[in-house]
Amino acid sequence: MRRTLIVVGLIFLVLFVDQSLKIWVKTSMVPGDEIRFFGEKGMLHFTENPGMAFGMEFGGALGKYLLSLFRIVAAVFIGTYLHRLINRGAPMGLICSIGLIFAGAVGNIIDSAFYGLIFDASLPRYHPSLPAALAPFGKVATMFPEGGGYAPFLQGKVVDMFYFPFLSGTFPSWFPIWGGEDFLFFRPVFNVADAAISVGVGIILVFQKRFFPAPKKEENEQEDTAEPTTQD
Repeated sequence: MRRTLIVVGLIFLVLFVDQSLKIWVKTSMVPGDEIRFFGEKGMLHFTENPGMAFGMEFGGALGKYLLSLFRIVAAVFIGTYLHRLINRGAPMGLICSIGLIFAGAVGNIIDSAFYGLIFDASLPRYHPSLPAALAPFGKVATMFPEGGGYAPFLQGKVVDMFYFPFLSGTFPSWFPIWGGEDFLFFRPVFNVADAAISVGVGIILVFQKRFFPAPKKEENEQEDTAEPTTQD
């Protein structure tokens, strides 16, 4: 029971932080707005993506439906696996890691499933659909608008906000493939749910030998292969 309470608490904590920050960003900023806390190397940068984690996209409306359904199936599978790990008495580190991955998956499912229903559209500054007087300000989203949301069920956009462009420059001309091209690290914009998934996967990779120990071999088949002793 104690293990269950710990991992459930961890999941709800991640979801609370993830959704609270997303709702605040969506109702306080317009796409493209930035709040810098590490100068040019770290900031909140509001963006929305209709696709996968870290801003990657996936094939239009049909692709969005398929991706959302895949996320739901994956979350069910991860949740079932997590339940089995708890019942088996698996290492607490593994249980918490899977809990982080599950919480991250659910966090982004909430965006894609419900944000299109409960918010109207966020519009960046100087968007073509904005009146001239409002164009310099953009449009902050309203929660539960009278006219309904901006998209149907499972077609909502995922809210991203963390941006850490630590390193930028140009590849030298002799560098294979990308020689002479500009580069930026770390380019993707992500959210708390994405970070939870990455941390969970990272912990599993680092401690995989501890979490998944190799089965111990029987020592010399013990008595089964031992030579019988004789007495005079």
